[in-house]
Amino acid sequence: MIKNRLCREYLTEIDRLERSIVELEEQITELKMQLRLKVDEANGLSIENASLRHKLELMNRRERALLRLLKSINAPFVFVDEERFEDVDVDLGPDSKE
Repeated sequence: MIKNRLCREYLTEIDRLERSIVELEEQITELKMQLRLKVDEANGLSIENASLRHKLELMNRRERALLRLLKSINAPFVFVDEERFEDVDVDLGPDSKE
């Protein structure tokens, strides 16, 4: 009788441990999936960042080339400080006499 009771307790404990192992394996699988998603997201952001840096560099090159061109042809031009510039609403439509 004691033997049966001890074995039953061991079997119950073994069953509980097996369920815990299965739950831990499921959690590990879920965490691996989350890690893959985060790595994919980080890679996507890195690619987007590189692309935007490249576009910015191209825009800066174009701006410098345009300024060199304008200086070489001695055309008058005005630089506008965008931070001080105010937006002004101008009505360019025909005047109505109504």
